[in-house]
Amino acid sequence: MSLYGTMRTGVSGMNAQANRLSTVADNIANANTTGYKKASTQFSSLILPTTGGAYNSGGVTTDVRYSISSQGTFTYTTSTTDLAINGKGFFIVNGSDGVEYLTRAGAFTVMDDGTLRNSAGFTLMGYPYSSTEDPTIVINGFAGLEEINLASGELNVKASESGYLHVNLPSNEDVGFKKATSLVAYDSLGNTRKLDFTYTKVSTTAGPPPTSDWSVGVTYTDPVTGDIYDMMSGTNPPGTIASADLATTKTLTFGADGKLDLTTSPADLVLDELPIDGAILNPLTVSIGGASGGSTQLAASFAAKGDIDGIGPSGVSGYEISDDGIVYLKYENGDLAPKYRIAMANVQSPDNLKPLAGNVYSQSPDSGVIVMGYAGNGGYGTIISGALEDSNVDIAEELTSMIESQRNYTANSKVFQTGSELMEVLVNLKR
Repeated sequence: MSLYGTMRTGVSGMNAQANRLSTVADNIANANTTGYKKASTQFSSLILPTTGGAYNSGGVTTDVRYSISSQGTFTYTTSTTDLAINGKGFFIVNGSDGVEYLTRAGAFTVMDDGTLRNSAGFTLMGYPYSSTEDPTIVINGFAGLEEINLASGELNVKASESGYLHVNLPSNEDVGFKKATSLVAYDSLGNTRKLDFTYTKVSTTAGPPPTSDWSVGVTYTDPVTGDIYDMMSGTNPPGTIASADLATTKTLTFGADGKLDLTTSPADLVLDELPIDGAILNPLTVSIGGASGGSTQLAASFAAKGDIDGIGPSGVSGYEISDDGIVYLKYENGDLAPKYRIAMANVQSPDNLKPLAGNVYSQSPDSGVIVMGYAGNGGYGTIISGALEDSNVDIAEELTSMIESQRNYTANSKVFQTGSELMEVLVNLKR
């Protein structure tokens, strides 16, 4: 047995316990850090070969592990841009160095330039929202991502494109009965344009099968000039008419069950594009019937419900973020406009990611490649707006580990002290 070896073993044990105390100190210090994942020290024995009946004491090595895949609890806040992930996945953020990182720290704040930045200074990344298709994701990279920017000091306008109008036409009315209703659409400058829909009962047959026919015409009346435009004339621009009674009509046929017969009746009314007062009222498709329901003819009073999309001039009053990561701008008139979709990422072995300053992670050789996706699908968790993920540190557990390390450090120091005393005895033998 080597006395020097005994002393080195004691030093090895003290170093190992010091490493453990370091991780405990980090964990306790970050017990209130949003999204922090605790570190732990794992010990492994170091055995030296024994020869000639002499035992060579070895030592201990340490390996630091991170519980990155262990989810913390949630703290709910009053800020819409505070985000937490319930389940697997990471937010993708951009650092001041222009490099993308992964994080679970979702305490984002809207900055003066409109970007969403967390308390460590990292900017949230996502894809521009499209109502027609999901953006193409580069599965193993960050191409196509851009900073989510909610700056919108200007007024917003969205011209109308489509809508619906479902009415009940009273079945017990005589031929010639007429009823009108209106919907408001927005032109390209955000002006409101009132469209008048006029329904007239034109015929009824005893059958078989019994049916009733109604006509519907759509007009727009210029409030300044009084000109009446026929909105289903099929011309561009639509022509003016002397009265709404002269408007082009579509025939609606209802069967004995009171439902619109889509074999002979249109499911949609297609309205003409109308240039007016320096603006354009886009062509509109107004749904009046379909497989999921629509206009009816029943023994009840005339009733109508409908809406046309579009946004008039309105400023941004706030934000909303859905559980699938769609970021909406909320306007003063109550409308919501989707603008971005938050991107998410994951790796095959999250616990082997490389932790960096600012509570972010980067890919390591042992973590596997980064795989991109969206919240709520493909195994990714959902996003909770107005919440933050707490640190997964257990203070009681850390204090227990601290006491254990303190005792073990003291015991290892006794081994070193004993070896030192034996060395002194050996040196004094020569005197």
